[in-house]
Amino acid sequence: KGINLRGGGLSANALTEKDKKDILIAAKAKADYVALSFPVSGDDVRETKALLVKAGCDAGVISKIERAEALVEETILDIIEESAGIMVARGDLGVEIGDAQLPAQQKRLIKLARSNDRIVITATQMLESMIESPIPTRAEVFDVANAVLDGTDAVMLSAETAAGDYPENAVKTMHDVCLETEKNPIAKTSHHRLHEDFKGIDETIAMSTMYAANHLGVKVIAALTETGKTAMWMSRISSNISIFAMSDNIQTLRKVTLYRGVYPCGIEKSGANDWSQVNETVIETLIKNEVVEDGDLVVLTKGMYKDKSGGTNMMKILRVGDVNY
Repeated sequence: KGINLRGGGLSANALTEKDKKDILIAAKAKADYVALSFPVSGDDVRETKALLVKAGCDAGVISKIERAEALVEETILDIIEESAGIMVARGDLGVEIGDAQLPAQQKRLIKLARSNDRIVITATQMLESMIESPIPTRAEVFDVANAVLDGTDAVMLSAETAAGDYPENAVKTMHDVCLETEKNPIAKTSHHRLHEDFKGIDETIAMSTMYAANHLGVKVIAALTETGKTAMWMSRISSNISIFAMSDNIQTLRKVTLYRGVYPCGIEKSGANDWSQVNETVIETLIKNEVVEDGDLVVLTKGMYKDKSGGTNMMKILRVGDVNY
């Protein structure tokens, strides 16, 4: 059981002895992400990462924002910087700061995570009534939709599927609300980094790709990636364009499933050895997955050297069905 205090101020450590043992279990299981409860500073995240590294695991840390202390500007930015992503854990956080403050803090946390290129998950009581009811309340539908419009990467169910009477209905309801909300033009508006300098060539290619795709009516974006970083940058731009993160790295393919609008797509390394053939290989893979057809435009990003992390430096626009790619 957790302990919360209105206004924060609890002295309990974020990592308990049991947590440290659980990290070893997660490492043995080759977990892709580890959730850290009640961090109050970036030091808690750094300690968790150090324990993961010591255990031989490179899982990303998802920091659950549940403490009032974590909301201080300098503190939350440090936590976000050290984390692979954050979770807006509205249950415990609401107890500490009061429910009335939650909506504004949710929007703030989502914005901070996205602007710092981190994953953000929104959780707690999103479809709470569906624990016992086959249909949600209108307020719950609006709650899920607003999280999508805020820019969250993922929305999470808890008791609805863990102990509820209608787990499948709950998942389908959340799925349908998310898809319908994303169709609205409001969900496409994005000015992310439009007036900012980019930090590297690969980031520049990722940002340029998204703006080109949004203005050209591109059907699909294909990002050849070793670590998934290019796909992460792309996913920070609001768009209804599907981003396919193509890699032969299984761990990368698993991790990108949390990125909004990004689909993992395995591609054989042998098919990417000869860069003169890579364009054709990508198009064939997309056709095989039934996501494009003749005449569709595809934006492809890649690097000059395969297996080099951070080496994305090329963008090419391809039309499906052309004789030469």
